Amino acid sequence: MEVYFDNAATTKIIPEVRQIMLELMDEEYGNPSSMHKKGVEAEKYVRYARNVISKQLKCDAKEIVFTSGGTEANNLALIGIAMANKRTGNHIITTSVEHASVYNPVLYLEEQGFRVDFLRVNRDGKVDLEHLKALLCEDTILVSTMAVNNEIGTIEPIEEIAKMIKDYNEKIIYHVDAVQAFGKMIIYPKRIGVDALSMSGHKIHGPKGSGALFVDSKVKMIPIIHGGGQEKGMRSGTENTFGIAGMGKATEVIYGRLEENRAVMQQVKDALIAGATKIEGVTNNSGEAPHIASLSFQGVRSEVLLHALEDKGICVSAGSACSSNHPAISGVLKAIGLDQDLLESTLRFSFSEYNTVEEAEYTVKVLEELLPVLRRFTRK
Repeated sequence: MEVYFDNAATTKIIPEVRQIMLELMDEEYGNPSSMHKKGVEAEKYVRYARNVISKQLKCDAKEIVFTSGGTEANNLALIGIAMANKRTGNHIITTSVEHASVYNPVLYLEEQGFRVDFLRVNRDGKVDLEHLKALLCEDTILVSTMAVNNEIGTIEPIEEIAKMIKDYNEKIIYHVDAVQAFGKMIIYPKRIGVDALSMSGHKIHGPKGSGALFVDSKVKMIPIIHGGGQEKGMRSGTENTFGIAGMGKATEVIYGRLEENRAVMQQVKDALIAGATKIEGVTNNSGEAPHIASLSFQGVRSEVLLHALEDKGICVSAGSACSSNHPAISGVLKAIGLDQDLLESTLRFSFSEYNTVEEAEYTVKVLEELLPVLRRFTRK
């Protein structure tokens, strides 16, 4: 049996997405900035995707900027907004559990003279709201938190965070990395006080190389990529037309069956956790998101178990796929206070609506067989 439990890293493209992308590659291959017929036809697909995403977020289509993915969306939001507003203040707040595409741009901004504070989280990975309240000050210009943690699946209280920020100073800009939330839950950013929100296409059965950033029209932001002025000057470069159209179609399809998808993923997650935690030395670190489970396996290094599972046809992750080329102990697991002996013994299992309870049961069976053997080998 082949089991793909790494959907938080990337998802497979669904037929509806493949079809619209093929149409563009084969027939409507024009540059959407061109004024002739081929360009106009290609531009229609870009407009279609912009309208689909803006309708889902309940924002204006003009507030959607297409990017090459979630990483660029986060970089554009953080660097573009911080640099545009540096005369107002120089203080940025983020959390200790962010994805590298937020954490590293923030460190870059710190090198440019901005003052950065990192919010504490509790054992479940949730932001400490009292700490946020204490950190907000007259120099704060930007706060950035994720909506769903990519390693353990914690759902952050973004509505409460937004209210606290806006009650303190409505001019502070609040950015949310929603890469693991978009397509899994409903978010209406303008209604709850979120000023910028990052999304990725390949996490929702769209193509890799597609992403988007919602930026409220009142927010000052400067581009970080300069050139021909596409995307209203916010993201120059010829639009990745079939990637954008694919992300638009994925958004349309996935949100059309959101509740059914969530129910399937929750069943698979529950079956895996229920079975795995009956095994001696297995600890559950998972948050509430239906598509992510984090399990620690005492006495076995995560990399060893990952490859042992791979040999049995099961694909999982030892953390964020974006960090897999730079192995290190997870900052998320350290931030939530996971026991020292489990920091290098934790795996992420992540699901889509194409997974089944039978796959979860098979994975549990394999774990029951592998863990005693691997632990004996480790002790030797």
